[in-house]
Amino acid sequence: MNRLASETSPYLLQHADNPVEWYPWGEEALSRAREEDKPILLSIGYAACHWCHVMEHESFEDDVTAALMNERFVCIKVDREERPDLDGIYMDAVTAMTGHGGWPLTVFLTPAGEPFLGGTYYPPEPRHGLPSFQQVLVAVSDLYRERREDVTRRTEVLVDALEQAASPAPSAEPLTESLLFVAVRRLGELFDPEWGWFGGAPKFPPASALELLLRRGETEPATKTLDAMAAGGMYDLVGGGFHRYSVDERWLVPHFEKMLYDNALLVPAYLHGWLVTGNERYRRVAEETLDYMLRELRLPEGGFASSQDADTDGVEGLTYTWAPGEGAPEELFEPFEDGRFVLRGELDDETRARLLEIRSHRPQPGLDDKAIASWNGLVLAALAEAARRLDRPDLVEDGRALAGFLLGALSDGERLHRSRRAGRSSGTGYLDDYANVAHGLYELHVASGEPRWLEECRRLALLAVELFADEERGGFFLAPTDGEQLVARKKDLFDHPVPSGNAMLAYVLLRLARIYGDDELERRAVGVLRLLGESLGRGPTEFAWSLNALDLYLATPKEIAIVGPPEAPVAHAALEPFDPNAVVAFGPADDVPLLEGKEAVDGQATVYICERFACRQPVTEPSSFLTPNR
Repeated sequence: MNRLASETSPYLLQHADNPVEWYPWGEEALSRAREEDKPILLSIGYAACHWCHVMEHESFEDDVTAALMNERFVCIKVDREERPDLDGIYMDAVTAMTGHGGWPLTVFLTPAGEPFLGGTYYPPEPRHGLPSFQQVLVAVSDLYRERREDVTRRTEVLVDALEQAASPAPSAEPLTESLLFVAVRRLGELFDPEWGWFGGAPKFPPASALELLLRRGETEPATKTLDAMAAGGMYDLVGGGFHRYSVDERWLVPHFEKMLYDNALLVPAYLHGWLVTGNERYRRVAEETLDYMLRELRLPEGGFASSQDADTDGVEGLTYTWAPGEGAPEELFEPFEDGRFVLRGELDDETRARLLEIRSHRPQPGLDDKAIASWNGLVLAALAEAARRLDRPDLVEDGRALAGFLLGALSDGERLHRSRRAGRSSGTGYLDDYANVAHGLYELHVASGEPRWLEECRRLALLAVELFADEERGGFFLAPTDGEQLVARKKDLFDHPVPSGNAMLAYVLLRLARIYGDDELERRAVGVLRLLGESLGRGPTEFAWSLNALDLYLATPKEIAIVGPPEAPVAHAALEPFDPNAVVAFGPADDVPLLEGKEAVDGQATVYICERFACRQPVTEPSSFLTPNR
């Protein structure tokens, strides 16, 4: 019996009609594997994954293959977006075994959950040096039944490697500016001077690395990449928003899925590019991307959907591509495949609106309509910063609504849930959920001036320390201390494609440490950076958000205390420049150390600029602040 029909994940529900006797991850499946002494076939993917759909059609919908799976294995299906802990552990195992990873992830486990073999996509027939999936199933099953000692040796080695990877020793070397210099130099060595980005094809949007370059004043590689990504193809000129990646070096032919996290991270990257350079194109891309998320990804309950598929009716890019005679300007056509084209160039507002209307009547890609706390936290940060940068009070309202959803429907009143769909919340919150939601709440505090969002930011950050901290070696585990005990505890440190929970929590803790004068929070944040040590400089694309946190840590502290509303001209003037290492708190609020004793002067909104709580004379006139020319 297939047991996926009652799950909340759209990815699992896509497999609910397979002839495979799928289980969701849980004790029922693990118990059966132990009782029958059968190996586990664990398949991990996500709803927008093209090759996941391919393998389902070729193998999981095939009666002969399904019968083989059911006879020889206990089969478990997992949505990687709902269970990043499982995905992280078993992806590390497959990467250690094969040298590469990806989705769909196919892992063979003992009944105790220990991995012993694995790979990614397997074809239905032998091709390109890969055995067929049926051949793999028979070989693995025979190995488990007939050569158990080999399986045991494999699991011992792999589990030991996973445990070692989860517990890197902190570096004793000082954290200095040289790490940032080395990282920026390394980015320069990897940089593609013609098309931007850091390496060859395929090209993924490097939002965190762009943020680092803009913070460090390295505008040429940042703007080259921002320009190339937004030229069309990778960027949806008609509807706004970015596809997942481009298969070529020119950012032209995309893999057409759209992920919430990419778009949430690219909004601030383009906003900051606009603030640094004054290029209005960047502002427009940021607004169009926000409009896309609000139009197509916002859910009735208040959160944002996770992704849109690459495929429409089984054809990749069908919704987004054009053919002659369909109304798109043919001088902008760039070839895709099967006589269809992507658009690259400039569209005026009238043409964009006309083409979007035409496109709205086509079949639309599938929507993964589960709201993930972590990714919605990134959206909250994007909405909030855009609201104040673009003078859009409507975006503040959107941010308040999203914050209410995250702290309401996606919370039990204290702890966060991982995801929510169709009125049901599921799963424990992971480290990145707490870190990203806290980050978004801080940005909402700055945009709205409302103390409650800063209070909630601090509450979640302190709770994250309590739930996830590694007291022995520093940093934070992905899953909570009182969560499910797996074969190893994962400590995620890589900032790709989104900031790791460690990097983002370090960033949040550093900001809070400066607002609350809390040295313990700073110590916790520095513990993350010490786990990476010299790797920070050598791996600027892998650890880009950690480098942003390091830049914040090493910067001369600048605290901005504002008594009054954010729309006050003096508050607006104080916050207008791009100053990513400044921290901000709005009052009055005597329970926030930075705001203690700060009062409005002569009843006017007042700004205090401070360094380690030593403040200059209060300012009430906007003219006191120099603003960049735009």
